[in-house]
Amino acid sequence: MKEILYLEVPIPDTTTVRSWLQIEFNPGSWDKVLTPDGFRLKLSSKYTTGGANFSEQLPKEISVFVWSVQRTTYLKVFRWADKPLPQEQEFLQRLTTEIRSRFPNQYPEPPAIDLSQQSIFEALAPDYPLTVKYFQKMPNGEYDLQRAYWWEQRWREGVRNPQQPRQVVFSHTDDRQINSKVKNSGEKISPASPTYDLIYIGGALGAIHAAVMAKLGYKVLLVERLPFGRMNREWNIARDEIQSLVNLGLVTPAELEKIIAREYKDGFNKFFDGNNPAKLRSPVLHTPTVLNLALNSDTWLQMCGEKLKAAGGEIWDETEFLRADIDDSQVVVTLQHLPTQAEKQVSGRLLVDAMGTASPIAWQLNGGRAFDSVCPTVGAVIDGGLAPEVWDSDYGDVLYSHGDISRGRQLIWELFPGAGAELTIYLFHYHQVNPKNPGSLLEMYEDFFTILPEYRRCDMEKLVWKKPTFGYIPGHFSVSDSDRQVAFNRLIAIGDAASLQSPLVFTGFGSLVRNLERLTTLLDIALKHDLLTFRHLNRIRAYQSNVSVTWLFSKGMMVPTGKFLPPQRINSMLNTFFGLLADEPPEVADNFIKDKCDWFTFNRLALKAARKNPALLWWIWEMAGAKDLLRWLGSYINFARYALVSVLLFAWFPGFLAWSKPWLENKYPALWLRLLAINYAITTGRPRSPHEFVNSNSTKVMQTPKTGMMN
Repeated sequence: MKEILYLEVPIPDTTTVRSWLQIEFNPGSWDKVLTPDGFRLKLSSKYTTGGANFSEQLPKEISVFVWSVQRTTYLKVFRWADKPLPQEQEFLQRLTTEIRSRFPNQYPEPPAIDLSQQSIFEALAPDYPLTVKYFQKMPNGEYDLQRAYWWEQRWREGVRNPQQPRQVVFSHTDDRQINSKVKNSGEKISPASPTYDLIYIGGALGAIHAAVMAKLGYKVLLVERLPFGRMNREWNIARDEIQSLVNLGLVTPAELEKIIAREYKDGFNKFFDGNNPAKLRSPVLHTPTVLNLALNSDTWLQMCGEKLKAAGGEIWDETEFLRADIDDSQVVVTLQHLPTQAEKQVSGRLLVDAMGTASPIAWQLNGGRAFDSVCPTVGAVIDGGLAPEVWDSDYGDVLYSHGDISRGRQLIWELFPGAGAELTIYLFHYHQVNPKNPGSLLEMYEDFFTILPEYRRCDMEKLVWKKPTFGYIPGHFSVSDSDRQVAFNRLIAIGDAASLQSPLVFTGFGSLVRNLERLTTLLDIALKHDLLTFRHLNRIRAYQSNVSVTWLFSKGMMVPTGKFLPPQRINSMLNTFFGLLADEPPEVADNFIKDKCDWFTFNRLALKAARKNPALLWWIWEMAGAKDLLRWLGSYINFARYALVSVLLFAWFPGFLAWSKPWLENKYPALWLRLLAINYAITTGRPRSPHEFVNSNSTKVMQTPKTGMMN
């Protein structure tokens, strides 16, 4: 018996596919015998005579059958003979062509709804019955489902109108260096002095950075669309990375322990390899120090809010950003208080965009390339109901797949233990941003609630649903440190809005925390010396050349819209690389996943992967295409350039900056900002010793707060 065809049929209704195979599909010159899951084909008598030289030990048949997993139908064809049968290839080609024609890729859209006429549950129940059922079991489920629907609609609007995004930033300045996408409105705004130093829009990641800057002595306003302290994601990180919060003085070691809900013993990485050849099957990769701290996000945000207020900052929640008007001296932000629908204006020296993928500012600044990829992510926090023999809460799933490509997506699970009996479970996929197929949270939720028992044997009715977790996690395929605009005059983006994060497991939260000292120090210098134009602020970013070069890795986990790949293809690629990491010393995998991979290690692993699986290069070519491969070549050249510069500068450049700081910063602040940004570029992403300049400088900054506004 030999497998001769394996197809993904992108439809959940396996019964319809089986019926079509048995009744409508014409196999040609074969005798069809129906079976419970498909049919068998016997050679017509005219092909079994005349000296056909087949082994007499096997029946001369072909077996076709379908099955369902991951809300997807799969089809396999086996030959019961040791040699190809007459007209076998013609039959396989006909079957593939007709099944692709009859069951093409589909990208369903959420229905348009009017919540003045019906509830969100009534509106979505016909299309997403399980999503409605389980959201109804969650506290605040109706509000959270409305939020998921709103986020999907906002994301789709941005993807489908990238060249003409909704304009929300208006310039009233004569600075000729401004980006052309920010148009001059022809109006003038009030020349009054700004009320705040910093205005943050977005109260999740924004709250962390706002609290740090408020403790530095700046007058800060935080604006949040939701009730403050609520968010639709949980946060996991490693202990060595979250240490930056202590280094900056934002929290004490004792306070840090209060926000850690759980620290697990080990994290597993494993991808389904049931359809991979033996050489491309890999063992479990253990990463005990990756994302092994589960944070209590509610407690953490409340703590940030308290620290922000204690330092003189303010929080305006349930308030939506409408527009920003910028002139040479300030930014005036127009807001709307949602409960009362009242509009109000507030002014500041600098606007910080922390709105994530929903940010209209990010879409406006970057136009057609706001984001190159996205991970639609859904999940939930459960507070019990999973049997102890199913999962030990001392362990986490960092990356896991239990099946092959599903309806044009390689679905990946994450599972992290939380406080007590809590478990946070995510389902996501890497996705190419495409107007025809933006990526759907609601479709993913229907998958989540359907296939969770396949992933972890559980009774869905026994699970205690605490809250949903969802969002769009963006990615930008950076060729250099300047091809993504993260700033404008008196405006800067952080976190997901800046779309600068790892292609593997980290969201904007991980990127922000790992780069918090960098962003804080540079922004403090910019504010202190009033370096608030685009050319200065655009240097303040969490860019890493070793992260930029790995975007091709995430590209290899995306199924191009409208195309079909062999169902096992992405799992084969993942198992190739993670199998190599499993064979390496633990610190190699730890560094790679935490974005600390150096040039030599990257090249060594890439060459080993090519030797282990020579087809890998062709697969990447098929999925990425010539254009993206050329773009990646630019990223690689830039990575090599950074590696060379780092070798040349690392031994002496930080020391030179420490020596020159007393006179260079005061006399040439713009040059100082640029040199310090270069220093961070060559030191970020590699282990640093305690005596290095950046750490000591950042700590000193936090210990010497400012006295208030600078006009």
